[in-house]
Amino acid sequence: MKMNIIAALWGLAEATAFFVVPDVFLSALGLRNLRAAVAACLFALGGALVGGALMYEWASRDAPDALALVETVPAISPEMLERVRRDLVDEGLLAILVGPLYGTPYKTFAVQAAAVGIGLAPFLVISVPARLGRFLAVTLLSWWVGEYLLARWALRSKLALLLMGWIVFYSFYLTLMPN
Repeated sequence: MKMNIIAALWGLAEATAFFVVPDVFLSALGLRNLRAAVAACLFALGGALVGGALMYEWASRDAPDALALVETVPAISPEMLERVRRDLVDEGLLAILVGPLYGTPYKTFAVQAAAVGIGLAPFLVISVPARLGRFLAVTLLSWWVGEYLLARWALRSKLALLLMGWIVFYSFYLTLMPN
């Protein structure tokens, strides 16, 4: 239960102002217990949906302030927010579905969706596969690597390698994404 609460709060935080994705926690949990990690993915999704709805509603009432907050998040720039707005206009809901493949934070879609005429309900519906798909993929990959490629490693060593992997990932991500 404690892990599910952490997952939900992390999903909520990352959908609003935090910049470290829940995948970090979920992948670590996946190394320990696949069943618990999959359940935590659902809780992370719930938190993300609440956070996405909050950001959507805030932006629909006060877009300048919501956008200003999102621009303070590392690796999010005014140019990224403008690109997300254009993608939503051009591609509609599909942009939200494929955004994670390009490293575009969910919160950027949440604050731009209302401005381009996407309703809250469709935004939340497409958010389910967009968020849950990645959460599950990362969790299952982590479990598979731990279970098969690193089967003889101690859990502590697996977690240390995972932590190093996330540090390398974020080092590149924060360097490559304009701010």
